Amino acid sequence: MSTGHRDAQVSALDWALSAMGEATRRLEEMPAGDLPRGLAAISEAVWWVTLVDATLVRYHPGDYDLILARHEPDERHAIEDTLGGLRFVRNKMGHDLDPADFARPPGGRPAAQDELLAWVWQTVPEQAGDRGQEWELARHQSFETQLTGRPIGETFTRAAAFLRLVAAVAGVPAEAVGARPS
Repeated sequence: MSTGHRDAQVSALDWALSAMGEATRRLEEMPAGDLPRGLAAISEAVWWVTLVDATLVRYHPGDYDLILARHEPDERHAIEDTLGGLRFVRNKMGHDLDPADFARPPGGRPAAQDELLAWVWQTVPEQAGDRGQEWELARHQSFETQLTGRPIGETFTRAAAFLRLVAAVAGVPAEAVGARPS
């Protein structure tokens, strides 16, 4: 691989990590009383987390597996299911299901004092088209097992922290990786 090609990959990953950080930080800052804006912020965070995840899996599989292996089996499984569940959301949100089908404020109604990070993932029924795609069924199961009923903040914190660790090992500049998980 030429140095220029490697530099372009690192630069693209650097940019995607920065965008992921901005999207997940927006979840912390956004008032939760506005359902449409809250759902848009969650959708954007899902997109960027899964984009960074896919990039690391494709271009840095050894680093990805190394960091995954450093976790205890239960945490490793939780990380894998969290990312699989987010891939399911990415594939279905806006296509087969409305964003409001995935996450809601606690108690189902937004209140000005609720934090967006406290919103919880809602159970989503299996779609008829999923039956033909075993990988999509597995992602749906990951969503139901690891995300449903849990706060979205927990999901994004786990996913972003793991992806930042992988990126750091992969040699992404420290300023792009960020010092704190969202």
